[in-house]
Amino acid sequence: MQCIRYEYDVDGENFASAGHASESVKRTLKQMGVPAASVRRVAIAMYEGEINMVIHAHGGKAIAEIYPDCIEITLKDSGPGIADIELAMQAGYSTATDNIRSLGFGAGMGLPNMKKYSDEMRIESTVGVGTTVFLRINL
Repeated sequence: MQCIRYEYDVDGENFASAGHASESVKRTLKQMGVPAASVRRVAIAMYEGEINMVIHAHGGKAIAEIYPDCIEITLKDSGPGIADIELAMQAGYSTATDNIRSLGFGAGMGLPNMKKYSDEMRIESTVGVGTTVFLRINL
């Protein structure tokens, strides 16, 4: 199966650049003629992951692998890790600082939205080591 692979560095110090990877993938999918509803799901799920890496992990890597029938997204950071994944998956739960919230981020919808807009989601996290989120979205 042919695959188009993109890899992006997510700058953890720059909210303005957050979304660069998801916007690039969105543009590519549109050019490929992927249905708008699928493009939207990919863009939302990937953007939420990028923002989480900026807010919580000081950046990381976003990898998008586009196949004819799906896109697989891997978001990997070496941040503080997630101590309680089940709790972190609850809508509204957030460990974002007041400063981050004052910027309009950290509402606790990142992981729930990533799950909502993907067909498969796995989280591997070790406190003090980092987090990897795998998303699969059928096209």
